[in-house]
Amino acid sequence: MDESDALEHTGGHEQTATEYIGHHLTNLQVCRADGQWVWNHCEGFWTLNVDSMFFSVLLGGIFIWLFGKVAKSATSGKPGKLQTVIEMIVGFVDTSVKDAFHGHNKLIAPLSLTIFVWVFLMNLMDLIPVDWLPMTAAAVGVEYLKVVPTTDVNVTFAMSLSVFVLVIYYSIKNKGFGGFTRELTMHPIAPPTKGVAIVAAPLIIAFNFILEGVALLAKPVSLSLRLFGNMYAGELIFILIALLGIYQLPLHFGWAVFHILIITLQAFIFMMLTIVYLSQAHDHEH
Repeated sequence: MDESDALEHTGGHEQTATEYIGHHLTNLQVCRADGQWVWNHCEGFWTLNVDSMFFSVLLGGIFIWLFGKVAKSATSGKPGKLQTVIEMIVGFVDTSVKDAFHGHNKLIAPLSLTIFVWVFLMNLMDLIPVDWLPMTAAAVGVEYLKVVPTTDVNVTFAMSLSVFVLVIYYSIKNKGFGGFTRELTMHPIAPPTKGVAIVAAPLIIAFNFILEGVALLAKPVSLSLRLFGNMYAGELIFILIALLGIYQLPLHFGWAVFHILIITLQAFIFMMLTIVYLSQAHDHEH
């Protein structure tokens, strides 16, 4: 691909580098406006990023189909290459759960496996050359197309909110509403229960609630922004490299090799933090 290919022609004029970057970082969007569906001219909260939803659901379906296929054809004899890879992934996730989760819950292991593989597959889309799928989509009339769901903060935040809901649910289920409330109000400073100092107890409880509340709310925010930030930066670097034209090849290859580590690491971090947060929700002493 030469530089003229990288600077795509849209609307009868050659894109500048700024327009090229902006185009590749724009989602295919749809929303309701004035009683009808509108594409790519959306503002406000009720906007659906169609490409992010499509690829995330597609990759989730591929994950379910692939693992289901291997599970149905699994053999106790000499396994095939695909079964061996799947067994290695399952074993790796199982070991991670046993090391980090200090409770008893049958949901944690399959949830962790789903998170790791699904996030990895979504991240893996970043290795597809940045022009291939958008140019194919443009040929059939689709103006915008972002193919990496984890570069959309809406996707990463939705996943982190799902984890957050589970954390709240299991915290209340295992500790009771009173125990969950005490975690937010009685730590890290234990309020006095007798003597003259008891008059300061409400202030200390309020201080604890603010401190622990911020720490609790920071979990989904940091979980989502960490994944989004790393993947968005990686995608942006691929786009900048593409602007070099044919000279991009060695840089693209080098960054792609390094990016494999980032892709895997970010999936692992998201999984491990989920396990740790859910472990804390089951820990009565936390």
